[in-house]
Amino acid sequence: LTVVASNVYMLYAASLLGGVCTAIIAVVTPVYISEIAHPDIRGCLCALSKLSSNIGMLLSYLLGAFLNWRQLASVTATAPACLFLAVLLIPETPSYLLYRGRDTEAEASLTWLRSGRDVTRELTTMKANIATLRSQEGKEPISVAFRDLIRPLFVTCGLMVFQKFSGANAFNFYAVSILSETFVGLDPYRAAVVVAFVQICAGMASSALVDTVGRRPLLVFSNMLMSAALAAFGGYVYLKGLDTNEDMFARQRWRQSDWVPLFCILVIEIAFALGVSPISWLYIGELFPLKHRGFGALAASVSYACSFASVKSFVDLQLALGLYGAFWLYSSLSALALVFTLLFVPETKGLSLQEMQEQHKSVFI
Repeated sequence: LTVVASNVYMLYAASLLGGVCTAIIAVVTPVYISEIAHPDIRGCLCALSKLSSNIGMLLSYLLGAFLNWRQLASVTATAPACLFLAVLLIPETPSYLLYRGRDTEAEASLTWLRSGRDVTRELTTMKANIATLRSQEGKEPISVAFRDLIRPLFVTCGLMVFQKFSGANAFNFYAVSILSETFVGLDPYRAAVVVAFVQICAGMASSALVDTVGRRPLLVFSNMLMSAALAAFGGYVYLKGLDTNEDMFARQRWRQSDWVPLFCILVIEIAFALGVSPISWLYIGELFPLKHRGFGALAASVSYACSFASVKSFVDLQLALGLYGAFWLYSSLSALALVFTLLFVPETKGLSLQEMQEQHKSVFI
């Protein structure tokens, strides 16, 4: 639709359709991975899915330097086409099939996912968990069911709010303009590419660490780094703004310190890709019980709404508070995210879906 667009309304339609479908995929992917993966590699696979999206963005940026927007749309259209074909080859999740009473299909699905190994023991455990779940349906008071749903919603939506208002999201959309205002000697376009590449490397590190270090430690560490780096970046911009001397010696002095804001931005993006970004989506697939897993779409909706609000409000914040003030505000929000993580976010490393379902009941206890 983008390739053949003849007016702006066709582009609006393409953007709306693409946004809706992307949101569906973003919700279903961590849920699907959580239901098919062994607990020891579940976090790694979810982190890899987020890493893949970062790689796709970087490739789009690089191709955009050589292709016009119609040509770029033609090339990137191959990605969802390949995804469509690949999805036809993979099975439905065993837990979903068991929940629907399709036991034979569930066994075939689990056998395929485990590369033909004996799945009798694992399937028996899953059947017992599904039977327990079914026996509780209709017997729980509405207040208990509401409690079991509101807690994972609170945690996942809270993480999404802090993720989108951490400053990294706004920077990704206004990278060149922010860097142009900050740098004296460095090329902001090249710096933006470097930042995107470093973000991918951090995503690779996250996929390796999330199942060994755990979710909470990565979230705590990344929020601490982001809060400090955002404050430092704001401080640099503030000090630079105080120096109104435009002589050659002043410009040379600030030119030599271009590495400071670049280092701060790299730390922000590394911390974001290491913990805040992938783990927020991972929890959608882990915290919601099977019978309420569809409500993870609410957390995704909050994420996209906050993404829109954070990008839309950045210019207003910059006008009202200055660039340094906006980043100090983002630093404060990252510090609040750290407190939120320590108080409410549970550790799910190595837990089965049934164990996570039992654990999320005690998040607030």
